[in-house]
Amino acid sequence: MTYQEREISKNQLEKLLQTLDLDEGIRIENKSNIIFLNRSAKRYCVNISSKGNEEFFYHASVGEILDFLNEKIDQ
Repeated sequence: MTYQEREISKNQLEKLLQTLDLDEGIRIENKSNIIFLNRSAKRYCVNISSKGNEEFFYHASVGEILDFLNEKIDQ
């Protein structure tokens, strides 16, 4: 299996989060930070990295993540 990187639209994000495997992740590159999304067996993890500082947020559903990201993603 090989590593695959591709650009996605905001419209595709919900579907990709719903089908995200445990060994996969999504990286969102903003002007002010980088956001990493991945999932464990019970919850999703959002890691926001900005200027060497990292914050971790945990959410139970895709809907919660999308609501959270609306405030965090640069428009």
